[in-house]
Amino acid sequence: MDDLTNSFHRGSGHERGRGDHSGDRSGRRNPDSRRSDRRQLEDRPVSLRRIGRLFSDHRTALAVVIALIVASSAIGLAQPFLVRHVIDVALPQQDVGLLAWSVAAMVGVAVASAALGIFQTLISTRIGQQVMHRLRSDLFTHLQRQSVDFFTRTRGGEVQSRTVNDIGAMQSVVTSTATAIAANVTVVIGTVIAMVALDWRLALISLVVLPPAVITTRQVARMRYAVTTARQQKLADLHVQVEEGLSVSGILLTKTLGAAPTLARRFEQTSHDLVDLEIRSQLAGRWRMATMQVVFAAVPAVLYLAAGLPVTRDGMTIGTLVAFVSLQGSLFRPLMGLLNVGVDVTSSLALFSRIFEYLDLPVDIGDPAAPVRLDTVRGEVRFDGVRFGYDPDSPALHDIDLAVPAGSSLALVGATGSGKSTLAGLVARLHDPDAGRVTLDGVDLRDLALTDLADAVGVVTQETYLLHASVRDNLRHARPEATDAEIETAARAARIHDLIETLPDGYDTMVGSRGHRFSGGEQQRLAIARTLLRDPRVLVLDEATSALDNTTEREVQAALDTLARGRTTITIAHRLSTVRNADQIAVLDAGRVVELGTHEELLLRGGRYADLVRGGLEQTAAA
Repeated sequence: MDDLTNSFHRGSGHERGRGDHSGDRSGRRNPDSRRSDRRQLEDRPVSLRRIGRLFSDHRTALAVVIALIVASSAIGLAQPFLVRHVIDVALPQQDVGLLAWSVAAMVGVAVASAALGIFQTLISTRIGQQVMHRLRSDLFTHLQRQSVDFFTRTRGGEVQSRTVNDIGAMQSVVTSTATAIAANVTVVIGTVIAMVALDWRLALISLVVLPPAVITTRQVARMRYAVTTARQQKLADLHVQVEEGLSVSGILLTKTLGAAPTLARRFEQTSHDLVDLEIRSQLAGRWRMATMQVVFAAVPAVLYLAAGLPVTRDGMTIGTLVAFVSLQGSLFRPLMGLLNVGVDVTSSLALFSRIFEYLDLPVDIGDPAAPVRLDTVRGEVRFDGVRFGYDPDSPALHDIDLAVPAGSSLALVGATGSGKSTLAGLVARLHDPDAGRVTLDGVDLRDLALTDLADAVGVVTQETYLLHASVRDNLRHARPEATDAEIETAARAARIHDLIETLPDGYDTMVGSRGHRFSGGEQQRLAIARTLLRDPRVLVLDEATSALDNTTEREVQAALDTLARGRTTITIAHRLSTVRNADQIAVLDAGRVVELGTHEELLLRGGRYADLVRGGLEQTAAA
């Protein structure tokens, strides 16, 4: 029989472990499964219309950009005609005035095109950056709304990779694609019209290379797409290894286990694989594209040959030939750019798919359509027929019926895996019950706004998380509008103020990564001060002192007693004194409440609780 101390101490961690390894109880597939991005895109094709909607708030600015592009392209097309006029008229006739005006017009065309290009780049870049900002912010906000289940089954590095790496890789496409397409389409259409106007026979020769160019580009697009998806997955793996291996916790684990050589070899292998993928990405399709460039370069030679043949030279002047060759170069450059834009978009579809997949994740625990507002929170908590399971086939809680009056205390006890932490987590709405309901002052928690519930329910666990910020900012994280005086009052109540005063910069001292400069007890008291600052009416204490030594535990427990005074308190603890003083004690076994009463009542019954207490006392005597 497990003793009371060990049963309380191990319960919470084991229940979390079950949550970590279980699948999604709603039956949704894991978005971070290790399938290839090619398979992902086949399952979740990306709509170009949806990508276009990213720019829907910038229609006016895009119209201005397109107008600037059309104007710049139209002005630029005047250059070949000016060249022909100079060669065929001004130079043969030695008309200095006409030559001067023609040269001035050429310079004016160049200046006007450059000026329009600057304004177009400024506006288009601003549009692109705003779109990226909105996409990043929407993704971050949406992921914050996901349930704890999502984060327990998803690698943190994968989330960061999609939020940073994938969106960063999309940035060049999003910021330049729309303008590049508009510019290149405009130039290609205008150039073709101008070429036909100059000489339709030479235009036919120039355009004959278009079909093989399109076919070759499509082949290159497929090659680049395959390499890009593999490269992004490898980048995600590299990001995860950096996060896990170079964090404070990761370094401590590596040094204590002597695992540095193994991690270094794994990182080196991943980095080596990434080098190969980067090289393949840069070289993908280069031979085919190089062949097309050779073909494009040979076209002017063919044009010169055609201009000298008797069949095609009639009516052709030197100026026309020179202007046409210039136009031919102007055609192939934007045409290749337009085809390359298609390659870039195709190779980036996997990135859009990954981002949209996260954005499309349903929110399991969200705000109700019409939230109920509680003017005054009394703090009465009830569990009515609650059933819940991480895995639908093995529920963790069965038919829980409990009532915790406002201002009273409930202690949850039981062996490892009995459901204590799961039951306490329902009060903070970390999960929603599969059946039944949990109420606060008679209102189902699912009918309350999440912000209102967070204001009413405070949670202190054994796993304290501190931000890499100052002590003051860590405390103010609970209530941004809190004054310095209120922060100090909360710290005094949590019995941590005196320690803070001894720090080099007092409340402005940097906590450090994950608070490792503080001991476990000091971190706990900082967490208690943070909770006190919020002043919740309902308090959930989940193994808050289980990992502390006896002396530190007494200090933290004194702070917890201050925190719990006058509040509705639900406690999971391993200290007999804490359990003894509770107004109610619920004994859980295999997800069911098997006993309920006060310390004295349960001892007199001689049941499960009495066995736990007897086991704890016997261990104390033996010690």
